[in-house]
Amino acid sequence: MKNINVIIAGENHFKYAQEICDVISESAQVRGTGIARRTPEYITKKIENGNAIIALDGNNFAGFCYIEKWGHGKFVANSGLIVHPNYRGKGLAKKIKHKVFEHSKNKFPNAKIFSITTGPAVMKMNSDLGYKPVPFSELTDDQTFWDGCQTCKNYDVLTRTNRKMCLCTGMLYDSKVKKDEIKPIKEKVFARLKRIKQSLLLKKEKK
Repeated sequence: MKNINVIIAGENHFKYAQEICDVISESAQVRGTGIARRTPEYITKKIENGNAIIALDGNNFAGFCYIEKWGHGKFVANSGLIVHPNYRGKGLAKKIKHKVFEHSKNKFPNAKIFSITTGPAVMKMNSDLGYKPVPFSELTDDQTFWDGCQTCKNYDVLTRTNRKMCLCTGMLYDSKVKKDEIKPIKEKVFARLKRIKQSLLLKKEKK
């Protein structure tokens, strides 16, 4: 971890776009949920606009995350957080998450930052940063964002519930709300929330 640099990605990192897409795809398959598929062109555009964070171990790709703007800049999302399999279990995801969060606040100071994820560990990281769980109705209503969920295997759940519920949990950071007013939530609570959602949705499918 000492030799891994977590930085704002630039044009010299375009060469990692295909590898980033491959790791995103592989991570989605392992999880069985979440993480919309992305193209190298899409990743390159994020890097070109200065809206991406990359982690490098020398010249080796280690991790990535990018920023997306929604609702004419009223909302931004930190999306596609991934860590290469060779670097997992070392706390790198948390380091990338903190970097992209700070970059988002600095670049888009008036925007609310949101996240949807199925991962209890990511939910816990969000909570520690000051995010709070919210219903999807408090997130962006930008249809383009929700269309991006179409490549997720659970998209039918989202449409079946009229975009009110899915296996993902929505989380929101509002700079107007003081961090000390938000009590961080333990990871096991988010894991329990995920199990409850899975149970409810499975029951609906059996009816």
